[in-house]
Amino acid sequence: MAEALQKLILDTLDAHSEIKDTRFLVIPGQSTPATSNEDQISILGALNSLSSRDMIAYETHEVSSHVLTAEGDLIVKDGSHEARVWSVLPAKGQGAPLTPVQLKKQVGDETAKVGQGRAFKNGWIGKEGDGLVKLTADIKDVTKIDLEEIASTGTLKSGEKVLADLRKRKLITQKKGQWFTVRKGKDFSTSTAKPETDLTVDMLTSGSWKNSTFKKYNFEAAGIPTSGGALHPLLKVREEIRNIFLEMGFAEMPTSSFVESGFWCFDALFVPQQHPARDLQDTFYISDPKHALPPEPEYYKRVSEVHEHGGFDSMGYRAPWSDEESNKLLLRTHTTASSAHMLYKLAAKLRGEKVEGDIEEFTHGAESTTAPAKGDDFKPAKLFSIDRVFRNETMDATHLAEFHQVEGVVADRGLTLAALIGFMRVFFSKMGIERVRFKPAYNPYTEPSLEIFAFHPMLDRWVEVGNSGMFRPEMLEPMGFPKDVRVYGWGLSLERPTMIRYGINNIRTLVGHKVSIEGIENSPAVMF
Repeated sequence: MAEALQKLILDTLDAHSEIKDTRFLVIPGQSTPATSNEDQISILGALNSLSSRDMIAYETHEVSSHVLTAEGDLIVKDGSHEARVWSVLPAKGQGAPLTPVQLKKQVGDETAKVGQGRAFKNGWIGKEGDGLVKLTADIKDVTKIDLEEIASTGTLKSGEKVLADLRKRKLITQKKGQWFTVRKGKDFSTSTAKPETDLTVDMLTSGSWKNSTFKKYNFEAAGIPTSGGALHPLLKVREEIRNIFLEMGFAEMPTSSFVESGFWCFDALFVPQQHPARDLQDTFYISDPKHALPPEPEYYKRVSEVHEHGGFDSMGYRAPWSDEESNKLLLRTHTTASSAHMLYKLAAKLRGEKVEGDIEEFTHGAESTTAPAKGDDFKPAKLFSIDRVFRNETMDATHLAEFHQVEGVVADRGLTLAALIGFMRVFFSKMGIERVRFKPAYNPYTEPSLEIFAFHPMLDRWVEVGNSGMFRPEMLEPMGFPKDVRVYGWGLSLERPTMIRYGINNIRTLVGHKVSIEGIENSPAVMF
């Protein structure tokens, strides 16, 4: 159809040099001229296609017309409301007048209501007693005559005032249309074959390119704007949090070990081997290989003994110790496993033992809050990490099986729980989160322990964003720390502060297949 219409336009131009009015074209497959708006829309599509190849040029002409509504069509068929009221009434003095109730039964409620008033206004009917009668022997139904003219021509010679009245009465509606004047373009041709846009290998091999017409290359056309890469909101918030830690004098811990042993992830933190966090329902275990290399034997022995028999002023868990449970490999459930590694190295350095890696780079920036004793080589440490952890969680609006944890520890003498709370308030205020509160909690490796909550304005409720507490002596003293060295630590979610900052109420729209790429590109930089 489209190609046949293009061919009709080109052949007509070839014969007459110009098409003055496309309403006089007869579209292929039709027997009447293209006067309808639908026909002109089809013609416009063909004109745009030809114009894009510079084969024709055209001008658009707007036209306004009127069409009858369903009520208007009924008046053309049966007469106007006022004429129908007049027709059923008896002439004055020649019969019993019709009461309004009788009139409604004769012509219907709507016709009686509308026609009665207009018939009175025209002087066609009048009152006689309690009823209505004709006052004239004959009438001219102007409304019907006007609508018949509009139905055939789309307009009315009597003028806009009458048209406005008919529109007000909802007997007609205005319809806008268009028609076109068409002329030859600079590349006019009667052929509708589209020019080639690419020179292909097949054309070169067969030689068909010699007889092909190619579309001209527009060197002035602007290319598609390139879209540069965009940082995910999580990466933006991660960098902001990292800068806060560095500004506060922390050193970043290495956290490249996604796979950890049960010993470093749980045992070294004084988490009992019977704890539910170590169940398959909460932790992802590795099937191949199943077992980790053993830790340093003396440290391993001290940890196992404090679990099974107690020590360091603790009675322990008094539960059987399993080497197999300790040597299992798993996807780490928290980055506190990395903190345990670093604290062990810090304590080993304090005992004068050789440790893998240089622990000095993690302690040179921290200053102790108490005066060191004579001959004391202990140096305080402020360590942090931001990395991925894995838990066998059921996914919902605020939980994923894989997420990021912001981990931090401070080791020094004289630390208290009040110092931890004060630090967390300062830390979150630097993130722009002022509404923070704490709730007592239980953790196997911290005592006392606190859950940290922040207010989420989109969810209109308090959301848990982390956990914190003072590390237990049963964890620190087997590592070799003196009794007066205290360590407090915390683990925060990276996703939940990001959701609060960006007004996201479902974590599954922050990461995963539901993420909006456009949203990532347009997300503002976070400024705490």
